[in-house]
Amino acid sequence: MPRQDQKAFSYRAGVLSRKPALHCGTVAISRLAEKHGTPLYVYSADLIRDRYASFGRAFRNVPNTVCYSVKANSNLSILRLLAKLGAGFDVVSGGELERVLRVDKRAAAKVVFSGVGKTVAEMEAGIRADILMFNVESESELWALEACAKKLKKVARIAFRVNPDVSASTHPYIATGLQKHKFGVPIEDARELYRRAHASEWLDVVGVSTHIGSQITDVSPFRAAMSRVAELVRSLRKDGMEVRYVDAGGGLGITYEHNGDGPSQPDFRKQVTEYAKAVTEPLRGLGLHVLLEPGRAIVGPAGVLVTRVLYLKNGSAKRFAVVDAGYNDLIRPTLYGAHHDIVPVVRNRGAEETLYDVVGPVCETGDFFARDRSLPAMSEGDLIAILDAGAYGMSIASNYNTRLKPAEVLVDGGKVRVIRRRESIDDLLRNEL
Repeated sequence: MPRQDQKAFSYRAGVLSRKPALHCGTVAISRLAEKHGTPLYVYSADLIRDRYASFGRAFRNVPNTVCYSVKANSNLSILRLLAKLGAGFDVVSGGELERVLRVDKRAAAKVVFSGVGKTVAEMEAGIRADILMFNVESESELWALEACAKKLKKVARIAFRVNPDVSASTHPYIATGLQKHKFGVPIEDARELYRRAHASEWLDVVGVSTHIGSQITDVSPFRAAMSRVAELVRSLRKDGMEVRYVDAGGGLGITYEHNGDGPSQPDFRKQVTEYAKAVTEPLRGLGLHVLLEPGRAIVGPAGVLVTRVLYLKNGSAKRFAVVDAGYNDLIRPTLYGAHHDIVPVVRNRGAEETLYDVVGPVCETGDFFARDRSLPAMSEGDLIAILDAGAYGMSIASNYNTRLKPAEVLVDGGKVRVIRRRESIDDLLRNEL
């Protein structure tokens, strides 16, 4: 069930029916689906604000900047909401940088540019925008960046992303902190690379960066990584480098599977407080400005994917609920084997629980949202909501099977705003010749 105390997604008595109906704030999800169609992404601005503020409270005792990870959800309206709150941004492509600049060119001063495969054009865009710093991932990238800076006659601020060889208990596709992963430079090689960078007149060494993975719920790996980073910072300062920033990366996970009403917002604040201690205690006494890159933790629980049951189908061994959303709209269940809670938009008290495979219309067996999931008995035409879909949902959506991308709406208090129009076939085919 949705977390009642978040006041983002909760059940309330309907206006025309006494059956409990899922609302985003004070707005009925069923009315949004009726007006805007399905599949439909619905986001809560209030919850985004609240979860962003949790990081500010937890890290209030150290200089810090929350650099929202744009890849989690890159909708311009969500970026604009966060920019107005004072957020910085973590980008991993030139396209994401352009999104930030479209929202607010001044936000470039709080942008960190990560990613293992930055192109020359992307580096030049970041230098021209005068971003806070590049997180450099290899020696080859370092010299390519230096060449770009020299060409533009502008100094590029850098940190190396160091790989601390810390294991995070998460899905192997989103673990990034071991030496076998493609990310970063080995921490034992970093000091020499920093010395080479420091010798360049076109590079300004300002920080150390690390990121050990995503969807991490145990904070101890963050502490281990920061302890190794702190040792490196001390060594670099002995070498005469003025290291001012530590980019602690992101990766703080959320709870996708809930018991009863699930974890409350106060529980999340406690989780962020524990995370803050794990990150900052190893850095104590170094006077560093801490950069944070949460994405999923801010926006994940703030979004749901609303979809309609098209058909109920009895197989020889399965009962299928075929819905109008597909894995092109939300790929996490099939890509990662990820769990998302699924709830009825209108709840029928006393409805018998039935085992369903909740599947989409895409012509692939992998097109599913849940398998053998116990859900209240459904009827064709019912609306259901896939929870915690605010991160890595729409940002990974595709047009596979020539399916049109869904609309997105942002609910702010009692106000509803369309922040992405439903794609049309003309939109999809416009650039094809």
